Amino acid sequence: MLPFFPLNIVVYPYETLNLHIFEPRYRQLIGDTLSNRSTFGIPVFLNDAIQPIGTEVHITELVKRYKDGTMDIRVEGVRIFRINNFVYTMPNKLYAGGAVSFLKIEDDSDIIARTKIIEQIDILYQLMKLPHSFHANLPFLSYKIAHKIGLSLSQQYQVLSLLTESERLDYISNCLYQIINVVRETEYIKELIRMNGHFRRFDPLQF
Repeated sequence: MLPFFPLNIVVYPYETLNLHIFEPRYRQLIGDTLSNRSTFGIPVFLNDAIQPIGTEVHITELVKRYKDGTMDIRVEGVRIFRINNFVYTMPNKLYAGGAVSFLKIEDDSDIIARTKIIEQIDILYQLMKLPHSFHANLPFLSYKIAHKIGLSLSQQYQVLSLLTESERLDYISNCLYQIINVVRETEYIKELIRMNGHFRRFDPLQF
């Protein structure tokens, strides 16, 4: 059984997340977690529903506790789980929870797949005129980049649902191909707008 803190975000294993806790039920949850030195789950709230896949997290730091009982905490993703049974309020508690099964994740990717992803990220970030520090030797590369390339929440959830790194990178590569095309088209439209009304030189056409 895990206590649940549903959020409309995706948290990946090994990812760090900062949370401000203000609702009474989640203040109770975090208080219990700190007292018991236990973990809790963050199921994904998507399309107005709790999705079956979520991430177990542990609290790495209680950053600040305010006089009104609210808190700033830092958590880190641990494992992925599937919800077997969702309970809206756990016994004698304000918060939800449920029975879960933990899912094994694999990093089975090869350097070719990781290098391809980095090449796509290079193109995307160059188009956006932004630097990045990703490289092909990062373990579980998919989890490191999924929040940094413009994926929608549903796409981020799909990455979470895939259990092998090769599947995740293949899915992300397809998403990146589409995202790069959209950014290129946007830049082309921007350039058309900028050029409107300017004197333009056209090379002669060869028929």
